[in-house]
Amino acid sequence: MTARDERPLAVFDLDNTLADTAHRQRFLERKPRDWDGFFAAAPEDPPIAEGVALAVQSAPECEVVYLTGRPERCRQDTLEWLAAHGLPEGRVYMRRNDDRRPARYTKLEILRRLARTRDIRVLVDDDELVCEDAERAGFTVVRARWAAPSAALKVAQEREGRI
Repeated sequence: MTARDERPLAVFDLDNTLADTAHRQRFLERKPRDWDGFFAAAPEDPPIAEGVALAVQSAPECEVVYLTGRPERCRQDTLEWLAAHGLPEGRVYMRRNDDRRPARYTKLEILRRLARTRDIRVLVDDDELVCEDAERAGFTVVRARWAAPSAALKVAQEREGRI
């Protein structure tokens, strides 16, 4: 096995890729959207077996890292959730608390930065726009289609740049 910093990266999204957000979608269906409630409920997300299995399977050959649209203020809850559900240890890349750009912009920016010094084996994400932009940029993508899509979450990711 090569040194940790020489292994390719396997990059995983969190919400609806590894964590099932269905129980907290109600916070996004309100007007105005209850972002504090949405993120406060994240520690209760059940893990998604398909996503967790793929992350665990990737760990022997790749360094697993996490790329999420969650704001930085959710870091501690996110780290605790990853550990509680047996996910591989890895760096977590989050958006700045004041960054409201759509996820496809923030995530592609981070992917490109990572790719400057590391080979990225795969990006696993449920957001079709993120996946399309990443593929156009030359990244290998696995679309996480194992969670029920949420129209409210899609609007939030694209129009409001919240996650």
